[in-house]
Amino acid sequence: MIPEIKVGIVTAKQIHFRLNDVYLFDGEESCACEETVTATETSISWRGKLYHEILLIPKETSSASFSLFDVTIGVDFHWQRQEMQTFRGSLRLINDGGRVCAINILPLEEYLKSVISSEMSSKASLPFLKAHAVISRSWLLAQIGRRSKVRGLRSEVIHHTSYIIHHRIIRWYDREDHTLFDVCADDHCQRYQGITKISNPTAIRAVEETEGEVLTYEGEICDARFSKCCGGVMEEFASCWDDQQKPYLVSKPDIIDDERARGVKEAFCNTADPEILSQVLNDFDQETKDFYRWTVEYSAGEIDRLIKEKSGIDFGHILSLTPVKRGPSGRIILLEIRGTNRTVVVGKELEIRKWLSPSHLYSSAFDVIPLADGFRLEGKGWGHGVGLCQIGAAVMGSLGYDYCEILRHYYPDTQINKI
Repeated sequence: MIPEIKVGIVTAKQIHFRLNDVYLFDGEESCACEETVTATETSISWRGKLYHEILLIPKETSSASFSLFDVTIGVDFHWQRQEMQTFRGSLRLINDGGRVCAINILPLEEYLKSVISSEMSSKASLPFLKAHAVISRSWLLAQIGRRSKVRGLRSEVIHHTSYIIHHRIIRWYDREDHTLFDVCADDHCQRYQGITKISNPTAIRAVEETEGEVLTYEGEICDARFSKCCGGVMEEFASCWDDQQKPYLVSKPDIIDDERARGVKEAFCNTADPEILSQVLNDFDQETKDFYRWTVEYSAGEIDRLIKEKSGIDFGHILSLTPVKRGPSGRIILLEIRGTNRTVVVGKELEIRKWLSPSHLYSSAFDVIPLADGFRLEGKGWGHGVGLCQIGAAVMGSLGYDYCEILRHYYPDTQINKI
């Protein structure tokens, strides 16, 4: 039996939605119409009544849909925007601390059809899409299976009230912090946009042809991470999240020494081929340029203001940015920021990226070049670099590797099993 998945779509004080077909609420039919719900302190106000939660179930489950207005995508990234999105399945509305949380409930395989269509473009090759279907399914089931065992947001923050020489702020962000639903709809988990983006018959075929298939390692479903571009070398799990090793999430070059890769320069993901990139990058993703190798420059005033705003700490004038610890791919795990007021060591990779960019720095795999008036960051890759490199996998698919070969490359010593 295919499990159902609860996907958190949007949380707001007020949510405006439209039922596109007949839905049932407490056994009563609710006709296709536009609706608005508003959160009170502990309840949800709808149609003049208060509810603890509202569950709208489609009368015809195969085709009924609803639309949510003003859904924010790319939260805190430079492509953040709002869209109206349409979903199949049930709509659950609950009060979450004085705001309404909208949750979409639907079968896992239907969810994956949207994820693969949302993450990738319609031009992507079948082997690449099949590989992604397997890892998306594996990752989600692994997260659900261990959620009760692991806290989602870990932090070690040493607070002091006086001048501090060695202050450490170490944070990493994982997906288990969700308690009301299994997974969110944005890049924090897996990009999911309902049927808004399901226009890719190849993606649907990829999900159907791999139905129930997951990656396993020694009998357990793999926590199959992925990112846009590893920058030439994959990173290991412990560099970005828990201080534990996962034997299938290791650092290795993004290349295979065989005849099909003879024309590849340095790494599979080192490509500027617009045809290849369009397989991975949807319209707004293509607004991001030069991610295999990139450069960012900040004046002294800019870096002072940016770090103060993003960290909430007044460093004074920034004197130096010094990598303290790097992962095997070159990604910075711990970065010392020294200012005239205080010195702080910050990590892990995503926290560093948050502090050093108005949105998110492409990656933490960068060198710091001091300038006469500021700093230049010379970096590589887009994302944490752990597991499958989406652009590298797209190149592999175009070179004739099948989805099993792609998965073996990015997740060594794993098996594909149907569950």
